[in-house]
Amino acid sequence: MDRKEFLSNLGVGAAAIICSSCLGGCQPLDTVVGAPTNIDITLDLTASVNSGLIQSGGTLYRDGIVIARTAAGTYIAVSSACTHAGTTVQYEAGGNRFHCPAHGSNFASDGSVINGPANSPLGKYNTTLTGSSLRVFS
Repeated sequence: MDRKEFLSNLGVGAAAIICSSCLGGCQPLDTVVGAPTNIDITLDLTASVNSGLIQSGGTLYRDGIVIARTAAGTYIAVSSACTHAGTTVQYEAGGNRFHCPAHGSNFASDGSVINGPANSPLGKYNTTLTGSSLRVFS
């Protein structure tokens, strides 16, 4: 084997290793991240720590959940970790949806998948507003 053939084989081998690593990293990750269970949180909306929920489009992250106030003034709550790879999702008030900035998954306000790569929905939680108290529960 001459030098040229050796370097050629070395390059092909290195490319094969790199490609297999990349392809292995693209396996679906769904079901890696689960939604928090047994949730029962009551938030005082007059408290400054919860001020993110005063305005429409506002959000609050707590205990693995993202709580958002929609443009219509209602409250919604879903698990905050994208079911694809666990990245924290962000609420987009204009589209009334949750977006994963890492890989582009989008979820409806009820947590269902709009587009992937995520295949599994976000966990959804119930919300009840009584006066200035917002209860989030499973």
